Amino acid sequence: MAKPAPAPAEPAPAADFEHSLDELEQLVARMEGGELSLDESLASFERGIGLYRHCQQALEQAELRVRLLLDPEAPDSAEPFEPEL
Repeated sequence: MAKPAPAPAEPAPAADFEHSLDELEQLVARMEGGELSLDESLASFERGIGLYRHCQQALEQAELRVRLLLDPEAPDSAEPFEPEL
């Protein structure tokens, strides 16, 4: 019996985030250019909302990972990272 083909590897979360953010920036630039039809603008807006939500979710997951690393016993009490000036 033939083995099923392995599932394609998913991109790393950081790479996926970067790709989504880049696509979102390109969509915004095209929409700001004002050369899209109404239908194209609506489709771009809908795609942009999906990309925005994906990026927001990736950022929230990254924040949770950082909180877990800072204090695995009580991630909710972890202090937000403040860069030194």
